[in-house]
Amino acid sequence: MPDGLIERHVPFLADRIATATVLCAGSDAPYLLYERDGSVSWAEGEAVVVEAGAEGATVGVGGTRRRQPAVAGVHPLAAAGRAVELVGRGNWRAHGWVDFSYVRARAGAGPEPGGRPAVRFVLPRREVRMRGSEALLRAEDGAALDRLERRLCAAADRAEALTHGDGPRRAAVPVDPDAGAVRYREDVARAVREIRAGRLEKVILSRTVPVPGAVDLPATYLAGRRSHEPARSFLLRHGGREAAGFSPEIVVRVGADGTVTAQPLAGTRALTGEPEADAERRAELYRDPKEVYEHAVSVRLVQTELESVCIPGTVRTGEFMTVEERGSVQHLASRLSGRLAAGAGRWSALDALFPAVTASGIPKQAACELIARSEPEERGLYSGAVVTVDADGTLDAALVLRSVYRDGGRTWLRAGAGIVAQSDPERELEETREKLRAVSRCLVAPHDVAAGGPHPEPAAPARAAS
Repeated sequence: MPDGLIERHVPFLADRIATATVLCAGSDAPYLLYERDGSVSWAEGEAVVVEAGAEGATVGVGGTRRRQPAVAGVHPLAAAGRAVELVGRGNWRAHGWVDFSYVRARAGAGPEPGGRPAVRFVLPRREVRMRGSEALLRAEDGAALDRLERRLCAAADRAEALTHGDGPRRAAVPVDPDAGAVRYREDVARAVREIRAGRLEKVILSRTVPVPGAVDLPATYLAGRRSHEPARSFLLRHGGREAAGFSPEIVVRVGADGTVTAQPLAGTRALTGEPEADAERRAELYRDPKEVYEHAVSVRLVQTELESVCIPGTVRTGEFMTVEERGSVQHLASRLSGRLAAGAGRWSALDALFPAVTASGIPKQAACELIARSEPEERGLYSGAVVTVDADGTLDAALVLRSVYRDGGRTWLRAGAGIVAQSDPERELEETREKLRAVSRCLVAPHDVAAGGPHPEPAAPARAAS
């Protein structure tokens, strides 16, 4: 149980990302690796599982599941959050995801597609939090802490080889960047007509690209993280899903002091590594009326959403239309913040800003309706959020983009573009190609790693299944 976890601080100087990746690769249980602001956390196992959707929430502890029917006026995210906070004890940290289908669940639209919950949070059985020169280990008892420390040391040794070796080789995993291109152009043209008719201002339309070959997700994550400087990154396996992602922006972050921060990115050009060409494309971002308009209306909506949960007069735009480099693309970026109002909590903030305007549209309801009509399959985790929640009141939600997904024997990539009245279907298609390249160039096939590449550690200490 989470209230039984005990802690141990140990010195730690190894590569945090590589070490956590090795821990994931060697795990036979559900896990989440989450990187934020220079810290890396790894959590394994499921002591408590909280799931929520339109029909209510369930809390699973061991072999028991307790159902909490939906309550009028209480959104599924708030119900899940309250359940997590009730069972968490001590210095707990929960992690999980909010599916894009939460849009439907919040509206009371019935069971989620495929019966999967719209919201899922886990309190783990064991975890490692790495920051600076120290690691915090958490497990159920002293013996479990000893085993966890041995695993961490073995993973750190493995990470040392990764850090000083060549790392994972890029695999020849075939990906067709033009899969669904014809339909996508048609969908964009149709969306432009609806926008010009005044039905909405902006919509993000996406397309899926299958990955027919096998992919080693931990090795892919490590390769991708070496070529990205994301706002957040993650590697997860739980709830029947697997994903590795390099999030370009946060949906929202709530600090322990009640500060709420959002970071919308909208407006995109390719980033090739050629300084002169990249500088010219950066200048294009500022010259292009379509890109500037797309960004400005996104910032306007984020400000309105923050004002709905913050103390009046506290919402500020700290950065406006800077340029952030994210893998194979560069974006116009802004950062807004405010202070939570009395009566509003972290779950209210996430609910107000979800789905991210930069992955849905304006107004959100009309945009989500158009997305449902236009895209041939459910988004799932794409444009949802991977979330960590701490006992001290913090919440950190990464926008799920630039990711590779695996579920039900399928592996795929997905990318979208922001459509406004000035959009050109061919240019929007090219933008999706640019974003897809950020991940497709990092795919690593199983067993196709250099000596010292990530794989299950030999002779690792015994691990408890989840």
